[in-house]
Amino acid sequence: MGRLEALFLGIIQGLTEFLPVSSSGHLELAKALFGDESLPEESMLFTVVVHFATALATIIVFRHEVTHLIKGLFNFKKKEITRFNLAIIISMIPAAIVGVLFDDILETLFNQQVLLVGCMLLITGVLLIFANNAKTGDKDISYGRAIVIGIAQAIAILPGISRSGATISASILLGMDKTTSARFSFLMVVPLIFGKIAKDILDGAFNVDSIQPMHLILGFGGAFVTGLWACAWMIDIVKRANLNFFALYCFIVGGLAILSTFAFEYDLQIG
Repeated sequence: MGRLEALFLGIIQGLTEFLPVSSSGHLELAKALFGDESLPEESMLFTVVVHFATALATIIVFRHEVTHLIKGLFNFKKKEITRFNLAIIISMIPAAIVGVLFDDILETLFNQQVLLVGCMLLITGVLLIFANNAKTGDKDISYGRAIVIGIAQAIAILPGISRSGATISASILLGMDKTTSARFSFLMVVPLIFGKIAKDILDGAFNVDSIQPMHLILGFGGAFVTGLWACAWMIDIVKRANLNFFALYCFIVGGLAILSTFAFEYDLQIG
């Protein structure tokens, strides 16, 4: 991985994290396009670092809401804030379980699995179509809905399944409106990313010798700067736009990824 490539991958993460098109899927496709030869654990580490950058961008953009929620942790008289905080914590449980139990298996999926990403992007497209055609409700977040949305987030660990697409779609299908769905979706991932970073530090994952610190810094910087810019206006697009447009995009990119895989294998056979 070169420095320019690391910076470009960070920019891709920052631009795609806040759209329902799978930022991790785009990262894996870009790595394959660049011919990145990183080991799976190195590739996974880079992905976690750039996701951490966009999580920080989310905190800055949502700083007033985050501050409001933190205050709610110490003010149990405000039941609405406390319920929202607990819902976020509950939503983390499925993904945390999957991350702890299947961490080694998940690392192998972040190694330019183009066919997998293509197939998962098609599934993301289908989810978005279902969500777009569902009637928008006005239900608040409940503990039961939080666990279902959390399961959707856990499934979205797979590269190609959009985390925001899966969680927003699940929220809408559960009867919540787009504004509440988007707000909950972008806030619920923040503690999960911080938890993943803490786990990797304790496990010594950042001691990978073959990946240069400058690559992580450039990737982090690219994701953080573009994430700040993208988060500020892309969230509004997600709330207002027709999700079918994003579904069509996922179908096109996913289809191209699948076709490229078969074309590559065909070239190997006749070569």
